[in-house]
Amino acid sequence: MTARPVPFALAFAVCCAGVAFFSVMDAVMKGLSLAIGVYNALLWRALAGTIIGIVGMAVLRNPWPTGSVLRIHLLRGAVVAMMALFFFYALTKLPLAEAIALSFIAPLIALYLAALLLKERIGRNAIWASVLGLIGVGIIVSGRLRGAYDPEALLGAAAVLFSAILFAWNLIIQKQQADVASPVEVAFFQHLVMLGIFAVFAPFFAAIPALAHVPMIVGAAAIAFTSLMCLSWAYARAEAQSLIPVEYSAFIWAAIMGWLFFSERLTVTTIAGTVLIVAGCLIAARRNPQLVHVEGSVT
Repeated sequence: MTARPVPFALAFAVCCAGVAFFSVMDAVMKGLSLAIGVYNALLWRALAGTIIGIVGMAVLRNPWPTGSVLRIHLLRGAVVAMMALFFFYALTKLPLAEAIALSFIAPLIALYLAALLLKERIGRNAIWASVLGLIGVGIIVSGRLRGAYDPEALLGAAAVLFSAILFAWNLIIQKQQADVASPVEVAFFQHLVMLGIFAVFAPFFAAIPALAHVPMIVGAAAIAFTSLMCLSWAYARAEAQSLIPVEYSAFIWAAIMGWLFFSERLTVTTIAGTVLIVAGCLIAARRNPQLVHVEGSVT
């Protein structure tokens, strides 16, 4: 698919909006996960997102994908489903800003997955970037080990790091998907596949949400769908290396959302670790900018 060229300022603005939307969605999903559980929050959001996607596909008359494209959608949807499960579990244990900061390690992991899966060469920049990123992660985690640390928070940090590995794999798949599917198709199939996976466990874990939670579920789905479309649209029309700095604004949004809705405090170790992780990602971007597209939050 060849995207129609647009002014860079427009692509930049749409990318900014996409990152902001994802950060708001993370805050909504954290609230939902605390209220009804991570599984139910993801299940019902996936259902709402699938319904929105059906309407979008119909209105835009988006054709059904071919077999090869459908396989990419299925693989990415499955990876994102597991990634989301671990990430939103982590959000119930960690402050939003801290979880987002740790997730920024994903692009560096993607460099090594690219070497493994795509046979790309790992350069000196990638090695130095990884060292900085790991030091950054260590600093953030060290903030959890001081004094009477919370074991639940350490589990949350481990969950974020595991979700980051899955997100790195997602970045590799995304390179293929962006060239063959429209933004509405990408968002629709991500929600549809997630719904199919989570529905398998519905007889054991699903619970009908209270009416008071329905607006949050629909809102989270609508925001996630909009963000996915914004980011897919922007990255199809501008170079990844030009939009990379926008992605890290997610940390600022997460800090604001965490303070505003959950009274979360931003720590010095989180800020210091984030600076090192982002620096590592930007160093890596000088060599392979395509892999440093972190798409806001991990879901």
